[in-house]
Amino acid sequence: MIYRDATRADLPAIDALFRTSFVATFGHLYAPRDLADFLAGFTPEAWAGEFAEPELRFRLAEDERGLAGFAKTSGLTLPAEATAPAHELRQLYLDERAKGSGAAQALLDWALEQGRARGAEEMWLSVYVDNRRARRFYEKNGFEDRGAYAFMVGEHADEDRLMRRIL
Repeated sequence: MIYRDATRADLPAIDALFRTSFVATFGHLYAPRDLADFLAGFTPEAWAGEFAEPELRFRLAEDERGLAGFAKTSGLTLPAEATAPAHELRQLYLDERAKGSGAAQALLDWALEQGRARGAEEMWLSVYVDNRRARRFYEKNGFEDRGAYAFMVGEHADEDRLMRRIL
């Protein structure tokens, strides 16, 4: 696996991996209209807008087949009650082939380092309440459940859990 910072040229591949992974993992939870409305927010212009944000960073994991995963960090956007300067892991998605490869750990380690480099003392994220694999992974990495968060997919409110790790 090779890890590198994303470039603007990587945005179509990031979008494709995000859509494939999100639908494969969560698509069965939603009415088709809610899922379509949610995914409609992820346009080429929206990805480009995020990429242009100075505080937002993307990191890629690539193998011989191409993009295998990505992570995205920024300043805190979640409705979390931070008690110190905070950073956020906004997304961490893997292609199915990359699960169990160590890519998730490498991308999370990078995200934690991004927070530290920006003076954060806390790292926050949200994770779907029934995504047990992800929750175990984050708990193993020192994240603690800090309460419920309504993550909207179209008109459907998922229960996510806000999680925090002290850096």
